[in-house]
Amino acid sequence: MFRRDLRPDSWFFSFLVGSLSRSLFAFAALAKNQTSKGFAPVTIETSRHMYEYVATALDWWHADRYCEHHFAQLLFEPQDSEQASFSKLLQSHHIRGSVWLNERDGVLHKLKWRRDHIVPVLVFGDKTDTKYVKVLSDFPALPAVTACAHLQWDTRTQEIATIFSYAVPAFINEFQLRGFVDEEGFVRFALIVHGHHSPYLPMFRADGQWHHFCVTWQQENGTWAIYADGKRRASASGLCAVGPSAPQAIYGQGTFIIGQDQDSLGGTFREKESFSGNITDLHIWQRVLSAEQIEKIRSCWVVEQDLVFGWSSNALEVESTVQEVTAQFLCPGPVEECRVFEVGSNGFSYASCLQSLPFICRYRKDAYWQLKKAQLESSHSLTSRVNTLAERTVIPENVFTSDVQDMNLSVALGALDVLATVLREGETPVLESSDLLTVLQLLKQVSDVEVQEGEELEMLEQLGQYYVEVTELILEEQNVETWSSVSQVIGGPMTVVELCDRMVSHLAPLLTAGRTKITVQHKSVGMEVRKLELSRQELSSEAYLVQSPEKGRHDLIEVPAEEMQRLKARGLRRVTMKNMWFGYGSLQRCLSSAGSSAVFQDTTASDGGQKYLSTTVGTAVISSALLSDYQEISTSVHYRLQHRVQDIPNKLVGPICAFWNFSLSSDAGGMWSTAGCSVVTSLLDSTACFCNHTTNFAVLLQVYEMQQRTTKEELTLQTLTFIGCGVSFCALIVTFILFLAVGVPKSERTTVHKNLIFALAAAEALLMFSELAKTNQVVCFMVTACLHLFFMAAFSWMLVEGLLLWSKVVAVNMSEDRRMKFYYVTGWGLPVVIVGVTLATSFNKYVADNHCWLNVQTNVIWAFVGPVLFILAVNTFVLCRVVMVTVSSARRRSKMLTPNSSLENQIGIQIWATAKPILVLLPVLGLTWVCGVLVHLSIIWAYVFIVLNSLQGLYIFLVYAIYNSEVRNAIQRMKDKKKALSFTNCSHPINYLSSPRNTTSWETGKLSPSAAESALSSPGQKDPPVKNITNKGNFGAKIPMGISSIMSPERPAVELTAFKSSVSKQGMLRLFSRRCHPEALQLSSPQWTHEQGRNGGIQE
Repeated sequence: MFRRDLRPDSWFFSFLVGSLSRSLFAFAALAKNQTSKGFAPVTIETSRHMYEYVATALDWWHADRYCEHHFAQLLFEPQDSEQASFSKLLQSHHIRGSVWLNERDGVLHKLKWRRDHIVPVLVFGDKTDTKYVKVLSDFPALPAVTACAHLQWDTRTQEIATIFSYAVPAFINEFQLRGFVDEEGFVRFALIVHGHHSPYLPMFRADGQWHHFCVTWQQENGTWAIYADGKRRASASGLCAVGPSAPQAIYGQGTFIIGQDQDSLGGTFREKESFSGNITDLHIWQRVLSAEQIEKIRSCWVVEQDLVFGWSSNALEVESTVQEVTAQFLCPGPVEECRVFEVGSNGFSYASCLQSLPFICRYRKDAYWQLKKAQLESSHSLTSRVNTLAERTVIPENVFTSDVQDMNLSVALGALDVLATVLREGETPVLESSDLLTVLQLLKQVSDVEVQEGEELEMLEQLGQYYVEVTELILEEQNVETWSSVSQVIGGPMTVVELCDRMVSHLAPLLTAGRTKITVQHKSVGMEVRKLELSRQELSSEAYLVQSPEKGRHDLIEVPAEEMQRLKARGLRRVTMKNMWFGYGSLQRCLSSAGSSAVFQDTTASDGGQKYLSTTVGTAVISSALLSDYQEISTSVHYRLQHRVQDIPNKLVGPICAFWNFSLSSDAGGMWSTAGCSVVTSLLDSTACFCNHTTNFAVLLQVYEMQQRTTKEELTLQTLTFIGCGVSFCALIVTFILFLAVGVPKSERTTVHKNLIFALAAAEALLMFSELAKTNQVVCFMVTACLHLFFMAAFSWMLVEGLLLWSKVVAVNMSEDRRMKFYYVTGWGLPVVIVGVTLATSFNKYVADNHCWLNVQTNVIWAFVGPVLFILAVNTFVLCRVVMVTVSSARRRSKMLTPNSSLENQIGIQIWATAKPILVLLPVLGLTWVCGVLVHLSIIWAYVFIVLNSLQGLYIFLVYAIYNSEVRNAIQRMKDKKKALSFTNCSHPINYLSSPRNTTSWETGKLSPSAAESALSSPGQKDPPVKNITNKGNFGAKIPMGISSIMSPERPAVELTAFKSSVSKQGMLRLFSRRCHPEALQLSSPQWTHEQGRNGGIQE
């Protein structure tokens, strides 16, 4: 329709309408010619593929569509070694000439169509000084600029014409584009910036056709370029540079006039410089666009990033004599060159993708015969009912003979309406293979429908409703077997997801300023498209929340707010977001049975005793994509999906965040991949994921078979655990009491032992009675927290044991006080911090469902397992170091003491030197817990693990109490003390002590002469001199006190316990026995006394 009344004698209007009509009729004739002729394909069979040669010539786009709709692929380039043989094979079937080739690199992977574009066209008549159009837009300062438009040039005049002019008070000719037709019939353009003029250069022929142009300029170096019909025709630098000074940006707040040269700001036009012709689709950006973007604009796509002015009649002030027409404009097709295989010459060449050539479709051999089989076995019941109801052929009976049809919106809507009605009635509850294939073929055609501007958009939304409904109906549970049977033919079940992705893009024209979101959902299939304005001050995350048909369950995918801020920082003003959701049904079951687990075969090896069984799709499939200027933008996303597969008896299920990668396996239609995706949190019924890109997502569940135990085995294990923990608890308590009661000398080692024993005893006591707390939720929670704390404390003190050993092996420059403070912080402070942080962050997910222990279904269990693994790794390293030092010392000592010993003896010494520290240190270092990794391999390892760890306390009691020299010496001292007390009850102690012959000089450690003499058995025999009988150990030879003072009534005999043993134990006992029992003197010989005095010291 026309916006204004037009004069019938207007030459320009007639020219405009005539040229547009010719273009439209030519395109319609081409489409009709391409789709009405019947194809007569030639089939060629090889060992791996079936080839179908279609002699009817089509452009590359229609040829590719034909093969795709027939579940095949356009011929790919043969390998170098196969080119000659393949060419001969084609010639043997009388195929010669050029045929289209597919693009392996995916450059043409997305279809590009010529678009019918309805726009306001400005019709400038003859040259006058009155016709102009003013752009009603505020222009900012432009350090860079790009201006593009479509125009028709008036071929009747060769005078200079001004296409547009931009003026500011400082410069009238601030930014201007001028042109004229030269003598050779070329239109030449010149660009003016800041009054500086580029040369006139040829752009295109003055042939009366529509041409597209773009001019670019940037402040840096004054670089400029002019494009015509997608090609750069001229470029240079230095435009408007004045001497050494840098060019200035184009000033803002100026006046932009189309069709006239401004000799004053906004006026003073001259007829000879005015524009004569037609112009439309003028857009202006405040940056330099790339060649690819300019090509997109030529095809009527709009680049919205940094757009200053977009073509709209509402933003134009049109002078009354300028005619404004709203017309349907056929945009130029893409300037693409596609590869061509030259049959006969074995070579390759390029041709325009719009050229019509024959082509070859390639099928996988097994898929081809499966397709043939489905066609032969079909009853065509669905096809006949649909065609009968529609009273026309909506679905062809033979997928091999169907033509490529360019559907319009109304035809597509009618076809889906009839198909949805037939499927909804459910007369055929289970679809046949051929029925499913024909439905998919129709969905392919509908998803490729061209939405022309000006069509009723209400039809488009209804089309989306029918499309979603048909998709949901064919994905119902009863069709699982049918999907599996045609999976190889259609390239995998994710084909339907790809088709819906095309369809949801068609809903974008429905978005307006007042309606920024379109949502379509039918039961378990949904799609949504929304427009996001990035110019808002506050940007939040954009979430797509899907309510599942199951009550109370929903899935979610969102683009984080920081990603929206990042897009805004890139200069994007608005983006389009499209989402899809496919609830759990036939799609997931087919994906699970279609070999999807093969993707993970290299990453799902058995973990311990968990035997890997399979990978299944356990959730809905959800997708999200952001578009800007019809191109996808990659952003990170968060999504949370509810599990539909759970509670598998006797199986362990592990979630994996994954996405479907269509490019991994073209034959299979793609494969699951985990690249860039990770699990954030996993609950029993849902999993939250993060991925650093946008695509189609799901949660895969890896199923492992767990080693099953009988009831008898479980009872035996529980009994062993209870008995072992009980014995260990008692042993630990006894050990702890011994350390406190018998007076073991205080040291770092004994302090660490006592803390370890206390923590381990408390943990095992709680473990024995934890089952009794299951019935009370609060008590169970407290028991779990205490178990977590004391087991962490036990392992932390095991770590301290290892650090203490390391300090003995490697010199550590730290005082004892500082070391003990560090040990206490590690042993008790670290567990308190770990438990506190875990409770603060995972309070509601802390306790397991059936036991008073940490929840193993969430990441809470890592608050125990993680530190334990670290401690075991450190202690293993320490033990290895200790063993190395011990073995090395044993080897050196053996060579020094017994240099001539046999090899067997040396090996035995080294073996014992290796085994001894291992046996002694295993319980306190906690290394017996390493056996827990092997528990799932066999029930035997479960018994070993329980015996070793439940009896850990008993082991500590035996090694660190019964066979500990410090404890045994302390007990011996207690016995000595008791005997010393009994000596005070000896008969006549005063008379004996007053004898002057038995005094001993403790200053020198020798008997006095009178004492020596009294010790003789006969007066005539003389003992040899008694040597120093003091211990040559830790306490020296001098004790500043005499025996007479000790035994005086002022100092009772119990004071002996205050002394460290500076004489031998046996020597002291003999001294007391002689004093209490004089007859003992007759039993001692001088020689015995001499030897005993010389060798009497025992090192403690």
